[in-house]
Amino acid sequence: MLRPLAQLARVRATAAYAVVVTCVTVALYGLGPQVQDWVVRHVSTNLHNLSRGHLSTLLYSAFVIDAGPIYVWLPGLVCLLAVAELMWGSVRVVVAFAVGHLGATLLVAAGLTAAVKLAWLPASVSRATDVGMSYGAVAVLGSLTTAIPRRWRAAWIGWFVAVGVAMVAVGRDFTDSGHAVALALGMLLSARFGRPHDWTRVRFALLRVAAAFGFLVLGSTDLLMATAAGLAGAVMAEALTRRHIARAPASNACEVTTGDRVRSPGG
Repeated sequence: MLRPLAQLARVRATAAYAVVVTCVTVALYGLGPQVQDWVVRHVSTNLHNLSRGHLSTLLYSAFVIDAGPIYVWLPGLVCLLAVAELMWGSVRVVVAFAVGHLGATLLVAAGLTAAVKLAWLPASVSRATDVGMSYGAVAVLGSLTTAIPRRWRAAWIGWFVAVGVAMVAVGRDFTDSGHAVALALGMLLSARFGRPHDWTRVRFALLRVAAAFGFLVLGSTDLLMATAAGLAGAVMAEALTRRHIARAPASNACEVTTGDRVRSPGG
């Protein structure tokens, strides 16, 4: 009994979030579609709510998810949060999720406000619904960047950055931009998180599911385009990295040779 509890304590933030989200989702399902629609409208972080000072939506929207049946997205979300928590600890995974959720929401809101004022977008976009965990989840995905083993890190970065950029280019929804912003915020945070914990077989297994889930969230607008962009980005990043590594020894050899020539007259 104690061993499973000890393991669960290592992912307590993931477990707590999963329990709360599950309870909210099940409760809303039981209350019916009309109540669900009402709740989604009132906790949505759209311009209409934010401009009226409903800042509490920045918190509540992270726990109301309208992404389809819970059994479809919850396992992937749990794997993503769990592997990040095992690698970085509870505090850092909460920070990554919060920065992604809040930062991407506010930056996208600022961009939409400017676009509406400049008449680039219709005013109706101010009432678009925007709830769920996707910004936070994508930021957590980005926060894994510096935890990825060095031999795979370039391909990881190239894949997900290319997917994010491609979805912004072809997407018709402002959430695509929000996902790209959240990914960038998570990657920036990862550089400040220090040294991750060691990888194990269980953590690698969780990472596989987490990466697939993150890709589906990030590239949901056009999975075919996302796959093509990801492959191209990974190949390019890997090629550039190998070229840099190949040039580094030659550069060091030149420095050593030059140094020897400078010192030789005094020898």
